[in-house]
Amino acid sequence: MAATFADALKIDDVRKRIGWVFLGLAVFVLTIHISMPGVNKDVWNALLSRGELFQFLGMFTGGALNNFSVAAMGITPYINASIIMQLLTVVIPQLKDLQKEGGDIGRRKIGQYTRTLTLVLATLQAVFMTLSLARYSATSTTGGVFTMSGIGFYVMVILALVAGTMFLMWLGELMTERGIGNGVSMLIFAGIVLRFPDYLHDTFAKAGVQGATYVLSLIIFMVIMILLVAAIVMIHLGQRKVPVQYPKRQVGRKVYGGHSTYIPIRVNNAGVISIIFAISIMYLPNTFAQFLVEPAQNNPWLLNVLHFINAIFDPRTWFYNLLYAGLVIFFTYFYSAITFNIQDVADNMKKYGGFIPGIRPGRPTAEYLERVLSRITLVSALFLAFIAVAPTFIMQLTGVNTFFLGSTSLLIIVGVALDTMQQIEARLVMRHYQGFMK
Repeated sequence: MAATFADALKIDDVRKRIGWVFLGLAVFVLTIHISMPGVNKDVWNALLSRGELFQFLGMFTGGALNNFSVAAMGITPYINASIIMQLLTVVIPQLKDLQKEGGDIGRRKIGQYTRTLTLVLATLQAVFMTLSLARYSATSTTGGVFTMSGIGFYVMVILALVAGTMFLMWLGELMTERGIGNGVSMLIFAGIVLRFPDYLHDTFAKAGVQGATYVLSLIIFMVIMILLVAAIVMIHLGQRKVPVQYPKRQVGRKVYGGHSTYIPIRVNNAGVISIIFAISIMYLPNTFAQFLVEPAQNNPWLLNVLHFINAIFDPRTWFYNLLYAGLVIFFTYFYSAITFNIQDVADNMKKYGGFIPGIRPGRPTAEYLERVLSRITLVSALFLAFIAVAPTFIMQLTGVNTFFLGSTSLLIIVGVALDTMQQIEARLVMRHYQGFMK
């Protein structure tokens, strides 16, 4: 692999694109450390530790949320906007036609809609976040997050947070255009990896205190994680090749068709989206419960509600993990049905005279593809459900709770690494170099 990477660096175009990726990551790291003025970091981090949803969102920011930097919201509004636009293209015929028949102009328009929606979502999130923290700072008896107040200060915080998100969106799109791979995915990848030094520091510090027993547990933990990564690679690269035959047809003096090909159906069509949807829903009750802590001190009814939520949505309970796995399975089927349009595939095959051997064109082909997709999705849904709940039980089994590497992190890290490697390999193959995969 080292020789292959050296070959990639010999190509001027690939070398420049790799340079753009590292330059973009360096700018991202710099943005993380541009802190917002007027913030009490100790109070803010104490508040973050009480909200699991905030910890989940902070995982993608590389520490920007903990630092309360201008990039504290990260690229999350852009991800949400992209997902919403994908869903809207399914339910709104005009957007669906624009995506299918608009070509480059249609894609640019959808991209513009996505950026506009990102601005709206980022503004709403920044306003809600700022006003919530301002209210907390005004009512808290232990000290507020903001050390300053006033409309001017709050407007500055909102504008800075929105500008940070829009800047990261622009940076990610610039990395996509001039670099290698998806720039936004690379920023999320970097945000996760940047937390690793803190995890390693905490892990080694705890190992130094607890001694050989914890070291043995840590070794078992790492072996299990390596096996999980290997399984994720297999599922990510796995695909079902459905054979397709095109008959010969003569147009004038030229003969077209008469060849065999296949439809590659990925095993994991949903990617990491199903887990993100599920974990966001599972974290909401506990995050909502944090707002009941202070009012519940003088209200027995609210106190009972708080205890009920904490008991039901405790990540260590079987109920929580079964509900979490069920949501992952549901969203995997839901998102796979959206990303792979069976009817469009069957119609395009019929339009160009293609057929699956032994299957009639048209509706029988669509029904056959639906059966194939359903069986493949069942495999990926069960696997993703296992990956989603596995880290909780692994941490309980080994006792290693200082190296947080959840299911979403694993899937994103492996997926982005493989996609980037495949794109580098494609550029090498175009120039007659041997790729990573022999």
